[in-house]
Amino acid sequence: MSADLERWRLILGPAAERSTGGLSQENAARDAALDWLYGRDEDLGKRGVRRGGARGADRQGGDEPSIVTTVDWLDGIHRLFPKETIERLERDAIERYQINDVLTDPDVLDRIEPNPALLKAVLQTKHLMNPAVLQAARRIVEEVVRQLVEKLSVQVRTVFTGSRSRKPSFHRRARDFDLKRTLKANLKHYSPEDRQVAIERPHFHSRTSKRLEQWQLVLLVDQSGSMTSSVIHSAVTAACLYALPGLKTHLVAFDTSVVDMTSEVDDPVELLMKVQLGGGTDIAKAVDYAAGLIENPRRSIVALITDFYEGGSEARLVHTTKQLCEQGTQFLGLAALDEEANPSYDRNLAGRMSDVGAHIGAMTPSHLVEFVAERLGT
Repeated sequence: MSADLERWRLILGPAAERSTGGLSQENAARDAALDWLYGRDEDLGKRGVRRGGARGADRQGGDEPSIVTTVDWLDGIHRLFPKETIERLERDAIERYQINDVLTDPDVLDRIEPNPALLKAVLQTKHLMNPAVLQAARRIVEEVVRQLVEKLSVQVRTVFTGSRSRKPSFHRRARDFDLKRTLKANLKHYSPEDRQVAIERPHFHSRTSKRLEQWQLVLLVDQSGSMTSSVIHSAVTAACLYALPGLKTHLVAFDTSVVDMTSEVDDPVELLMKVQLGGGTDIAKAVDYAAGLIENPRRSIVALITDFYEGGSEARLVHTTKQLCEQGTQFLGLAALDEEANPSYDRNLAGRMSDVGAHIGAMTPSHLVEFVAERLGT
């Protein structure tokens, strides 16, 4: 069978074998691994499709290898598929099919590739884990947090390094675009007919250090179950901002109670291991707490990260928000703080807060960093 026919056979499943022919031994193993996961989807099976493409519902007998345990399956997919596919399969196993031993078996946790979806699942289920499993899960938390901190730290350093320098920079930011140097370096690509310079390589300024005046940032994070991704990125963002000169950063988690976690903000792994996801939501109580932390309203930012589904007093929440804004505090209400920034929130309450002066939106962590930097005047 040709490679193209084998791909179609993998997509369409056993029902297509009459037209495409059989599979090689390696592709038969891939097919069995895919069936182990996606074959349990009754809705897809009835329609004859598999996530990611069409799939025959009828599983016929054959000599494909039998995959029994999750550990065997994980070993198999790491041997059979590229990294991007492995991450997709592991994410579907956790999020779509809720294969629980991925999060309850230390052997499975030792084998699985750390990724944000797995971190999210760990945080949502860690209260059910025994000590041995929790220790294995901590490795997942540490690795994913390390990757997130590493990525965001570069952006933080770039944004907060102050005024432009004559030295070139490899960090590409629109506000640091060096027009003069770019034109000079690309003049050889000038087209007289089009009267245009083709930019083969743009150039950018670097930035010199700058002393910041003291500002205060209070991150209020809703730890209800729907906000897990935002909790993760809030912890990482707070850790990256915490050490900046001239910025006093607080991190406060809330549900129906308020927990000030500022003392642990420099250790996002430990912080996330202590976060208790789920429960009700009293946003007004959290904003009241933030108001009590403010030292200089005109040099303060309150970033409230929540879905705005209030279990407490909406009137009190709007009133306190209005007071903070009138005093000069920058109030930012975020319906999401993660890489996708796809919000699901109570638009009515968010609109009422916007009417009294709050900035409402959804941001990635890097955009929040830029927002803070702009307010600090860097």
